[in-house]
Amino acid sequence: MCGITGVFNFDIERPVRREVLQKMADTISHRGPDGEGYFVDSNIGLAHRRLSIIDIDGGEQPMFNDQGTIGIVFNGEIYNYIELRELLTKLGHSFKTNSDTEVIIKAYEQWGFACQEKLNGMWAFAIWDAKEKHMFLSRDRLGEKPLNYMVYGNSFLFGSEIKSILAYTGDVEPDSEMHELYLFLGYIPSPKTYYKSIKKLSAGKYLVVKKGKVHEHAYWDLPDIEETDLLKDKKQVIKRLDELLHDSVKMRMRSDVPYGAFLSGGLDSSGIVSIMSEISSYPINTYTIGFNEKRFDERNSARIIADLFETEHIEKMVDKSSLEASIRKILYHFDEPFADPAAIPTSYLAKSAAEHVKMVLTGDGGDEVFAGYSNYQSEHFANKYKSLPSFLKKGVSGLIGGMATLVTGDTRYKLNRAKRVLNSFNLPFEERLVTKFVKIDPSETKLLLKDHYHTIDDFIASTLKNCRLKDSFYRLNYFHLKVALPEQMLMKVDKMSMASSLETRAPLLDHRIVELMYQVDKKLKMPTYKDTGVKYMLKSVMKNRLPDEILNRKKQGFEVPLREWFKEGEFENVLNSTQPSTFFNEPMIKRLLNENNRGEFDHGTLLWRILLLQRWDTRSSA
Repeated sequence: MCGITGVFNFDIERPVRREVLQKMADTISHRGPDGEGYFVDSNIGLAHRRLSIIDIDGGEQPMFNDQGTIGIVFNGEIYNYIELRELLTKLGHSFKTNSDTEVIIKAYEQWGFACQEKLNGMWAFAIWDAKEKHMFLSRDRLGEKPLNYMVYGNSFLFGSEIKSILAYTGDVEPDSEMHELYLFLGYIPSPKTYYKSIKKLSAGKYLVVKKGKVHEHAYWDLPDIEETDLLKDKKQVIKRLDELLHDSVKMRMRSDVPYGAFLSGGLDSSGIVSIMSEISSYPINTYTIGFNEKRFDERNSARIIADLFETEHIEKMVDKSSLEASIRKILYHFDEPFADPAAIPTSYLAKSAAEHVKMVLTGDGGDEVFAGYSNYQSEHFANKYKSLPSFLKKGVSGLIGGMATLVTGDTRYKLNRAKRVLNSFNLPFEERLVTKFVKIDPSETKLLLKDHYHTIDDFIASTLKNCRLKDSFYRLNYFHLKVALPEQMLMKVDKMSMASSLETRAPLLDHRIVELMYQVDKKLKMPTYKDTGVKYMLKSVMKNRLPDEILNRKKQGFEVPLREWFKEGEFENVLNSTQPSTFFNEPMIKRLLNENNRGEFDHGTLLWRILLLQRWDTRSSA
């Protein structure tokens, strides 16, 4: 796990300056505090910051082949590097190190760009091929590792984080056309960033940079399958999933340094800890974050698993006093507005673990891979609700709305939320999907902005046009795997863990598991639409490993009590310290704040997005 950056000047007569390359690398030193390396050869410059996990003594980068014609800087881990090394040895290759980095070089020598298809892991790497005079950059299938790039003048720049590119270019003009996408999603999906000229390499894709041109290609995608061909044999799927889960965890436990696991007490992380305990002959180190607000606190469930598997368990608390420090940390490490509030506890969890280990396994990706979000249940109810007579639907909605005016507090909020959800059931799936992003009517959300450019409607249509499956359950799953997972969930985990120089590994995101589960019929994934039916395939594998109180526990996301914090004045305090926005309608913000404080609606998530964007706007214009 590391940080990478580099420069490719298209003019071969213009050399890369080493001091500039080092400045770029210094900005991401937190990603690799154990070492640094540089390569400069005329118009090519590669830099690397290292966090040593595998082959501590022999894995220095940039690394080259025997002839010195192929060089690489690499961020991530290739989990099947031992198996690939054995295969490549049989094919005639020799190795000088025990590192997975050298395996990538040899795989590229053997298979060219097709080497990506052989790798099982998470990665972002750049290979300079002196013979072909091209640079080859790749990002892993699911997007666990980030990679940004930019064509600047007559140069190609890349880096694990945007700040390494900005260290070369200086200020880059923000892209105000991203406001609406950000407001609905809380992040900017690839290939866009909040900077006009800087892009993200999308998951499952690679670049070839040659003769002043940048060419993007896809090497992986979700299986192309018809709904009639989806897997329906429960025993066969469970058997294969059990095998893959065990193998995935086992490979991700390969490490030359101490490691542990994030443990929330939910099904995903508890399942990972259970398999780790089967494999390891030593107690697993586990780490949990708690809140004073009981509804958000998962420590009791985590303790059940920690006691059951006799782990070395450590807990830390997060409260509203961390808000201001968390805002500054998020703005620095994400380099652009990023408003998943779970970045706050993730940051503290990573910091806690990094005090003891250098690597952890996590349950990340479980909701996306196994259809664990409540949205999947709501899609079932939406289909049922749409079949009701119009007068009955109108009557139910009106009754709930009327009841909401007679009560206060959480009851009023829950009734208003129920009315909003019921009304969304009448919409086409694409429009209903938009309502899931924010908790007010999309038309009112748009009123927040003074100008509109890239609209959320166009983005959704563009994303889903490549999904062959037509059922809304599968289309929701497609969106989660292609957009929300790489651009929100995994970006959050990468940035907040690497801020503390901690590597995270996600066994549930082994591409073999993802491909298998994507092809499973929804009646196997969720045979009933009660909480006990959610993630049915994973629960089936874990039923002999985990107690019923964990298997049947109601889903609880890794959330932050934003509404509670904002009701106590935290939002006003921070907002008042921020300059007025140049692109938000202030009266609309005040309305949202008042509704939130009165408990009518939960606007915590939306207010958080507004706050982060305003603070970033102030920061970048200062």
